[in-house]
Amino acid sequence: MIEWFTTVQVVVAVLAGLLCLVLGLAGRSPNDLSMGAVALVELLLLAQVVIALIAPAAGNPPSGSLPEFWIYLISAVILPAAGGFWALIERNRWSTVILGGVCLAIAVMVYRMGQIWFVQGA
Repeated sequence: MIEWFTTVQVVVAVLAGLLCLVLGLAGRSPNDLSMGAVALVELLLLAQVVIALIAPAAGNPPSGSLPEFWIYLISAVILPAAGGFWALIERNRWSTVILGGVCLAIAVMVYRMGQIWFVQGA
């Protein structure tokens, strides 16, 4: 992992989550803005997958449990796709709120992945 990229991911996920929560609680159904924010979070997660594959070979191994890290990362990659699919099927304000919750959960998961990679001892 790259530390600054992890920070960017957490900030973007929190901002996307807050945006979706505000839009949903204001009564807006999923639209291009909310779905685009979730798509950006997903894109950053896919970039993180590539980074996580290359980093150990480049001399940046995790300090914690590699299987635990990958479980977090795979789960985080699945969440926006599942939440976005649900939001497209059931288009109401609560779907937008759920998208916000998904993004906030991803922010916590990416923060934890950073702890596993940089801080936690094996």
